[in-house]
Amino acid sequence: MQDAITTLIKNYDASGRYFDRNAIDRLKSYFETGTARVQAAALVNGQAATIVKEAGSKLFSDRPELIRPGGSGYTTRRYAACLRDMDYYLRYATYAWVAADTDVLDERVLAGLRETYNSLNVAIGPTVIGIGILQEIVKAKVAEAGIEADSFVDEPFEHMIRVLGEKDI
Repeated sequence: MQDAITTLIKNYDASGRYFDRNAIDRLKSYFETGTARVQAAALVNGQAATIVKEAGSKLFSDRPELIRPGGSGYTTRRYAACLRDMDYYLRYATYAWVAADTDVLDERVLAGLRETYNSLNVAIGPTVIGIGILQEIVKAKVAEAGIEADSFVDEPFEHMIRVLGEKDI
């Protein structure tokens, strides 16, 4: 797992270039938003169970077919697995905030996810919807806490939605 700084250095080193204005601006942005990114991650850490429960309740109330016989959340075990996965997406979103890099999502969450879900007959569409619900709840809580989040809060959620949404859902 890399952060924004090591990724930037690696890319410039691979091409044998010195940092240009763009690189300096990216580093400056990384350091300027560092406190807010860590504050947002700490806020989510302290409220993760509540956030996941709220997101799950909203998902299943909006899509009750998921908890009916044949649905991805039908049976207690599958329902719990769905909430567990939502917790994973939320936790890794905070890692991406702190690192200011979505590579951790590709490495630790998204690689092989489609194949795993397909083998377990888990629908990807509701997963994408659930990630969007997590995003809405987290944005509201971060704003409520007065944390200046710019766009970094959205980035990991939008990345997961985009990667999963590129496929048939």
